[in-house]
Amino acid sequence: MAKKSIGPVRREYSPWEDPDHPPFIEFRNVTKKFGDFVAVNNLSLKIYEREFFALLGGSGCGKTTLMRMLAGFETPTSGQIFLDGQDLAGIPPYKRPSNMMFQSYALFPHMSVEKNIAFGLRQDGLPKSEIDDRVSEMLRLTKLEQFAKRKPHQLSGGQRQRVALARSLAKRPKVLLLDEPLGALDRKLREETQFELMNIQTELKMTFLIVTHDQEEAMTVADRIAVMDKGELVQVATPGEIYEAPSSKFVADFIGDINLIEARVVEKSDEGTKLVSVTDGFAIDSDQETDATVGETVWYAIRPEKVRIAPGKRQNGEVNHIDGLVWDIGYLGDVSIIHAKVGPDEHDTLRATFANVSRTVENPITWDDEVVLSFGRDAGVILRG
Repeated sequence: MAKKSIGPVRREYSPWEDPDHPPFIEFRNVTKKFGDFVAVNNLSLKIYEREFFALLGGSGCGKTTLMRMLAGFETPTSGQIFLDGQDLAGIPPYKRPSNMMFQSYALFPHMSVEKNIAFGLRQDGLPKSEIDDRVSEMLRLTKLEQFAKRKPHQLSGGQRQRVALARSLAKRPKVLLLDEPLGALDRKLREETQFELMNIQTELKMTFLIVTHDQEEAMTVADRIAVMDKGELVQVATPGEIYEAPSSKFVADFIGDINLIEARVVEKSDEGTKLVSVTDGFAIDSDQETDATVGETVWYAIRPEKVRIAPGKRQNGEVNHIDGLVWDIGYLGDVSIIHAKVGPDEHDTLRATFANVSRTVENPITWDDEVVLSFGRDAGVILRG
C-alpha cells in the first residue's frame, strides 16, 4: 500500500523518499566552530534539485552559518559540502554556482531598476543582447516592467525586495540562497510575496534554499523543512509531517501552537495506547502505538484546532473528555482561542481554537463558563522527549 502523505504536498515528485536519488546539495558531517563555540555540529543533510528547502530555527541555532558555508562566506571546520556533485572546498564565493539574496537588499541607489538587475551580468561580460533579454525576463517574472526606469528610493519596500530577487535570479545560479528575505516587509505584503516566490521558483525550475525564523513562512513556501537547534538537525520533513507528526517535544512546541499534556502510559495494545494525565488524572485514549513502556511518563501533544469545546460537563467514564472552566478568550476575527482551566493550578490550561464561521452567535461561550473539551483518538501524538 502506498504511503499516504500528511498534509498537502506541492510537488508531483519526492526524491527524498528514494535512497538512490542523488542529492543536488549535500552537507557531509559538517562542523563549524567559532573558537570554543560550536555553531554547526557534525551535520549531514541532503537537498534535491528543484526543491524549495527551508532552514528553520531560533536565533543562534546555526541555520545562517550553514547557508554562509554553502555560499562560501564561511569555511567548515571539518566535513564537506557538495553542490551538483562538486566539492566546494577552496572555491571562493564569486566562483560558486549560487547567488545569495540578503534581507537588506543592498541595491545601488544611483541605478535604475533595470540597471540594478543588469549589474552582475555586465560584470560577467555578457553580450548586450543577452543582458537585455534576461533583464526583460526578470522584470516580467517579478512584475516590475512599469518600474524599470525608477530608482530604488522611488519604490516601496516590496518592490525593492522584488528588484533584489530579480538581480539574484538574473545570473541564473544553480541555487538561490535566501537569508531572511522578507523580514523587512509588513505581514500582508510578506504573505503575498511568499506566494510570488513559490510561483517564480516553480516557473524557473530552480533550487531555492531559504533561512528563516518565521514558522508560517517556512510552512508556506517550502517543500521540506529542516528544524535546527543548537547546531543540529532536529527533524527534516514536509511541512505537514512536521506539524502533524513532530518527532520530539521541541519540534511540537516550536512549530505552531500546541497543548503538551504530561501523561503516564497505563495500557498498550494493537489498537493503540491508553494514558492518564499526570497532573489532573483524566483519561486519554490514543490510536497511536508507542515504544514507551507501561508506567513510563510521556507527552501527549494536541493542536488547539483539534480540541472541541462545548458548554456543560462530561459524563462519567468518558475518555478524551475533560471538564474545564473558561479562563481566557482571544478573538482574532477569523478564529477564537479559548484557554480553559482544567486543573487546580491557574497555569494548568488547555487551549481550543474554533473558526468564527458566523457573524453572530446566539449563545457564545464566555469567561467563567463550565465547558467540556474533547478530541478524537487520532487527534494527538505521543512523544517520549
